[in-house]
Amino acid sequence: MSDVPFGFGPPDRDPERREPGRGDQGGGDPFGLGALFGGLAGGGSPEDVLGKMPLFAELQKLMNWSGGPVNWDLARQSAISQLAAGHQPSSEAERTGAAEALRLADLWLDQVTELPSGIERTAAWSRVEWVEQTQPAWAALIDPLAERVVAAMTSALPQEAAMSFGPIAGIMGRMGGVMFGAQVGQALGKLAEEVLTSTDVGLPLAPAGTGVLVPQNLAAFAEGLDRPADEVRLFVALREAASQRLFAHVPWLHQQLQDAVHAYARGITIDREAIERGINEAMSGGMGAGLDPSDPESIQRLLGSGVLEPEETPEQQMALRRLETLLALVEGWVDTVVAAAAADRLPGHAALAETMRRRRASGGPAEQTFATLVGLQLRPRRLRDAATVWGAMGQQHGSTDRDRLWSHPDLLPTSEDLDEPLDFVARQGLDDELAALTADDADRPAQQDPPADDEPGEEPGSAPG
Repeated sequence: MSDVPFGFGPPDRDPERREPGRGDQGGGDPFGLGALFGGLAGGGSPEDVLGKMPLFAELQKLMNWSGGPVNWDLARQSAISQLAAGHQPSSEAERTGAAEALRLADLWLDQVTELPSGIERTAAWSRVEWVEQTQPAWAALIDPLAERVVAAMTSALPQEAAMSFGPIAGIMGRMGGVMFGAQVGQALGKLAEEVLTSTDVGLPLAPAGTGVLVPQNLAAFAEGLDRPADEVRLFVALREAASQRLFAHVPWLHQQLQDAVHAYARGITIDREAIERGINEAMSGGMGAGLDPSDPESIQRLLGSGVLEPEETPEQQMALRRLETLLALVEGWVDTVVAAAAADRLPGHAALAETMRRRRASGGPAEQTFATLVGLQLRPRRLRDAATVWGAMGQQHGSTDRDRLWSHPDLLPTSEDLDEPLDFVARQGLDDELAALTADDADRPAQQDPPADDEPGEEPGSAPG
């Protein structure tokens, strides 16, 4: 999958994963400001530059956006503009095929998990429909991140520097919604070309109870797999139906995933002292020709120097570990129940499951979404460890005890538990035995003490001699 910059996460933590030529996506401009100031290099005000861009024809309307930190009208326009050339509306046959595949998937899943169906209606969305229908879910996830990033940027600049930047500093806050709207729109447009379902990014994005397939992307996914199209569609429908069951009947799960992202956002801060040092160095000529507030290229050099990089706190690292663990547990459970449902019914299940694993390893929608949102790289080993937990739980304790772990967040494996997944599964058996012993003890009648007025050696209740 292409590296699409939502623009919120810090630069890639692993230097080996950084690709040459990625520019500010992996460098010192995590907020995408380089694009704005780079456009100013030819002269003119930000309004002049934006006025020359087709999507900004209604500049006044965009700049007056008051719906939140992200201009979602612009994001939608940008995404749909990207998709227009290759747009294919879903046909009636595709809608029927999606409905049949999702219904059959639910029947198969009924036999491998006690979690009931989470699908009340089915849909076959085009790419444009995917953008439009998932926008409310994206807004709930991204708005707090964008709001925190804008607040961190505007509060971090020293007062003297803000005054010297003049009109640029004055419009930074107003440009936030436009800037993020354009970035989010680009990212959603790219995702819409690759997602197969409404849960492909690791979170349910469709309206509650709606199972979704994206036929145009399914057809592209099936190319070269050497499997019948109906089989590929059913395999993907199984994954969508399994995810829908989990999120519909584990009510706290969606909120906990979202809370982990927002916990990361709350910790976004920028080192003001580092900015002051960088600006002082720039003003003294330590960065090329020095900082000239009237020269956009010098501002871009400052942005590229890394002084605006957010610093990751221990609390943010904890939020990322929790987010990674939950995402791995969701994906591992889906893999496990789909394998149980399809192994004896779907001839190409093994090959399709391997294709899905490779897709994740190379950066599928879920991996790329969280990499660009919060800089989280989902590790293939963590996903395998989670699948090991669910598979071993089912084999050793049965599907009921396996799925019982979803009844409360405290019952789920932690990040440390996933380091030794089989030890966690073994402990579940010990916990069950201990619970059974405790129950047996509670059922036994309590031994009665002799009455206080009985003398030692006398039969309880006998009269004194």
